[in-house]
Amino acid sequence: MKAAKRGVQITRQYLLFLDKHIDDVIQGRTMEFMELSKIAREIAVSPKHLCYTVQKEKGKHPGYFYNLKIIAKAKELLINSSLSIAKIALLLTYDASNFSKFFKKWTGQTPGRFRKKRLGQPQT
Repeated sequence: MKAAKRGVQITRQYLLFLDKHIDDVIQGRTMEFMELSKIAREIAVSPKHLCYTVQKEKGKHPGYFYNLKIIAKAKELLINSSLSIAKIALLLTYDASNFSKFFKKWTGQTPGRFRKKRLGQPQT
């Protein structure tokens, strides 16, 4: 039972770290997203153990949750700010083209289309 509790703790610690880290990137306190191996070191586990534990606890690779949280932040910025899509891409350390591809892969629509739909603007 102790190992199961530790797995939950590591997974929670990882997800909380991601929230703070993504906010640090957007606020400019950190210049780029960390690789999983560095995140693992930051929360005092090996990268292999982090991957195994998150996969076991949540059913998906840690990178999945990393991307999911980046997409959630992108959606929040698209809906709640007047920043251009290019500026949002830069805040998230992407160039505009790669950001659009990344966003569409995860949501099925471009950032511009997502914004227009969420803000109730007519489609062009």
